[in-house]
Amino acid sequence: MAKTIMIVDDSASLRQVVAISLRGAGYEVLEGCDGADALKKLTGQKVHLIISDVNMPNMDGITMVKAVKALPAYKFTPIVMLTTESQEAKKQQGQAAGAKAWMVKPFNPPQLLAVVQKLVLP
Repeated sequence: MAKTIMIVDDSASLRQVVAISLRGAGYEVLEGCDGADALKKLTGQKVHLIISDVNMPNMDGITMVKAVKALPAYKFTPIVMLTTESQEAKKQQGQAAGAKAWMVKPFNPPQLLAVVQKLVLP
């Protein structure tokens, strides 16, 4: 059975590029256009990994990570931040919120897939 990964980013083109890479590697993909949209779509189904941007309208990625970690069904779901932010302070905020990894855009698909394979829940 395919593992499900949620991509959360306000850029439709970035979601598309990530989705193509993930689907090509056999994953199922859910998409959210911002943190609030992603939370609405987390309805108890199994999500093996979340990949999220940091800077988004309505709800930023770090706020979303905290909200996801507060949901019992997703408390242990690994979250990767995929963002243009590379400052140490932002990374620490993300880690404190519960993010497992931090990748800086632009990313290359093989690198992303390597991180996904390491972190995706069994």
